[in-house]
Amino acid sequence: MAYLTESAVRAAAKEEIRVAKSHADANSILKESVETASANKEFDVFLCHSIRDAEIVLGAKKLLEHKGLSVYVDWIVDPKMDRSSVSPRTASILRNRMQSSRSLFYLYSENSSRSRWMPWELGFFDGNKGAVAIIPVEPDGRSLDYSKEEYLGLYPKVELQESAVWINKTSSSLVPASDKDNYRTFENWVKNPGQLRM
Repeated sequence: MAYLTESAVRAAAKEEIRVAKSHADANSILKESVETASANKEFDVFLCHSIRDAEIVLGAKKLLEHKGLSVYVDWIVDPKMDRSSVSPRTASILRNRMQSSRSLFYLYSENSSRSRWMPWELGFFDGNKGAVAIIPVEPDGRSLDYSKEEYLGLYPKVELQESAVWINKTSSSLVPASDKDNYRTFENWVKNPGQLRM
């Protein structure tokens, strides 16, 4: 599969909605799916994202879960947290959730540059744990423009392939996963994320 495309992620979200046999939108399904999560549950992935990407978040979350990873999405697991009214309590909840996550995947879409939270979450996680990777969601027929967020070039990219979730140090998904200098499986990478730093 390589890098995610917007159509693939949206298709996964629509399939999840269909399976749920509901006419609910992506936000409703996401909130219902994890509202009962334990306050001290550990997650493989803290999914850093723009709130404007509900359907993309649903699809990416499901695709990652199908690969065996547990995924934290703030407004799903902690629905009582009000993102529109930011407070020190909001930041404290997010810090605690990041501390109980093994990695942070920065879901990069066309809406990411509008988010004020995403750079903060990335910086906090990077400074505390270091296991940060970018999960690009490329618009169909176009590539993403990273020029306004140059710092994203510091981090490896996430690729979903048939066999596993791979972390890719290169800027291209065309490098084969057998290239051990540039690729690690999620499990190998999360144990030593510094190996794939730019």
